[in-house]
Amino acid sequence: MAMVFNHLPDLDLSHYSTTTTESTTTGDDNHYRNLGDWSPVVDWDALSVHPQENFHGLFEFEPNEDDNDHHMNLDSPTTLMVEPPVSPFSDDVKGLRLVHLLMAAAEAMATDNKSYDLATVILVRLKDLVSPNEGTNMERLAAHFTDALLSLLETSARGGVGGLHYKQNHHLHHPTDVLAAFQLLQDMSPYVKFGHFTANQAIIEAVVHERRVHIIDYDIMEGIQWASLMQALISRKDRAPPPYLRITALSRPGSGRKSISTVQETGRLLTSFAASINLPFSFHQCKLDSNETFKPSSVKLVRGEAIIINCMLHLPHFTHRPPTSISSFLAGARTLNPKLVTVVEEEEQKVEGGFVGRFMDTLHHYSAVYDSLEAGVPMQGRARTLVERVFMGPRIMGSLARVYREEGEGGSWGDWLTAEPGFQPVNISFANHCQAKLLLGLFNDGYRVEESASNKLVLGWKSRQLLSASIWTCLETN
Repeated sequence: MAMVFNHLPDLDLSHYSTTTTESTTTGDDNHYRNLGDWSPVVDWDALSVHPQENFHGLFEFEPNEDDNDHHMNLDSPTTLMVEPPVSPFSDDVKGLRLVHLLMAAAEAMATDNKSYDLATVILVRLKDLVSPNEGTNMERLAAHFTDALLSLLETSARGGVGGLHYKQNHHLHHPTDVLAAFQLLQDMSPYVKFGHFTANQAIIEAVVHERRVHIIDYDIMEGIQWASLMQALISRKDRAPPPYLRITALSRPGSGRKSISTVQETGRLLTSFAASINLPFSFHQCKLDSNETFKPSSVKLVRGEAIIINCMLHLPHFTHRPPTSISSFLAGARTLNPKLVTVVEEEEQKVEGGFVGRFMDTLHHYSAVYDSLEAGVPMQGRARTLVERVFMGPRIMGSLARVYREEGEGGSWGDWLTAEPGFQPVNISFANHCQAKLLLGLFNDGYRVEESASNKLVLGWKSRQLLSASIWTCLETN
C-alpha cells in the first residue's frame, strides 16, 4: 500500500468564481491534484509538587549538593521521582528548577492566594533565563509558559479574570509562515492526520450505499480533510458512481470579513478539486450569529441526503471556539437527524488543585507535545522554531488563559454527548483502528493508539493521551 503525503501547492484561487460542479473538469486545476494526497485511500482487502516556600535558591543555576538527588520525570506530572544521581550541570537539573519556578509563579497567581508582585519577580527572572528560540525542550517550553503567565498577569491587573478572553490569532503571522508551519507540523507529527483519517474512514463506511451526502463542518479551515475524502468516494472498488457530495461550512461574521472570505476561498478550492476528479459537488456557507450560535434552520437540506456532522476541535492550527458555540452546534445538529457525528478533540485530564493543579497538567500536556515534536525534528532546526512560534506559543497562551478563568475539573465533548439525550455511540471499525496504527507507523515509536471506548480512538505520546476521535449517531427526533 502506498501512502503519499505531499506538501500543499501554492494556492492561487483568484480565477475561480463558481462553487458548484457537476462532474466537470477545469484544465487549469491540475496543480491542485496533490491536495488529495494528504491522506491515503486504504485497500483493506490486501509534579504535582507544591513550590518551596523559600524559592530564592531556584533563581541561580549553580550546582549544589542537592542537585544530585532529583530530576524531573515528565511522564508523571504529579510526582518528583528520586532517581540515580545526575550531573549537576545536566539539562534535567535546570529543567527541574524551571518547573519549580513556573509552579511558584502559578501559585502566586492562584485565586485564593494572589501575590502579583511575587509572581512578577519570578516571571521577570524566568524571562532572563530562557528563550523560545533556543535551548532544550524544557527551556523553550518554559519560555512560552513564562510569556503566557506574564500576559495573564498584565490582563488580571487591568481587568481581572473576567477580562481574559484570549483567542488564538494566526493572522498575526504572515500567511506564508502559517502555511509553511502547517506543512511542517504535518511532517513532524500525526496530530492532524489522525483526526482526519479516523473521521473520514467512519464517514466512508457510513455512506457506502448513499447517493447523496451532505457534510456540515463546524470549522473547515483549509479544507484539507475533504480532499482525501473526495478521492476515496471516487475510488470505490464496486465501481459504483460516487454520491453527490455537498459541504456546508460554518462561517463567523463576528470574526470579520477575513473569516468569511477564507471560507469562501476554501470552497472555491474544493470545488475546483472536485471538478478535476469528476466528483459531483457543491459548497455552501452557513453564517453563525455574532455570538456563534448555530441555527439548524439556516442550513439548506435536500430530501434523501445522508447528513454528516463534522466537529474538529482544538487541533494545533485551529482557533479556539467557546464552549457555548460548540454545544450550540452539537445540540442543533442533533435536530437534523444526522447519520453520523464525528468529534475530534484534545484529551483533557480531570485534575484537582485549582489553578495550580490545572496549570501543572497543562505543562505536562505540552511537555509531551514538545517531546514528540523533538522525536520528529531536532530542536535545533528552524522548522521546529517556526512551528513553535506560529502554533505552539499561541496555543499555550490560549490554554493557560482558559485554565485561569475556568472553574471545575474540565471534561470532554465526548462526555457531553454521552450525557446529552439523543446521541448514541457508533463502534469504531477494525479497519479504522488498523488505519490509525498504520499512520503511527510512519512516525516515531513513542506514538500509540488505543480504543478507550467502543466509539473512541485516542492518540497518545508515551503515557500521555493527547487527542481523541469519537463517532456518534443520533436517534430520530421527529
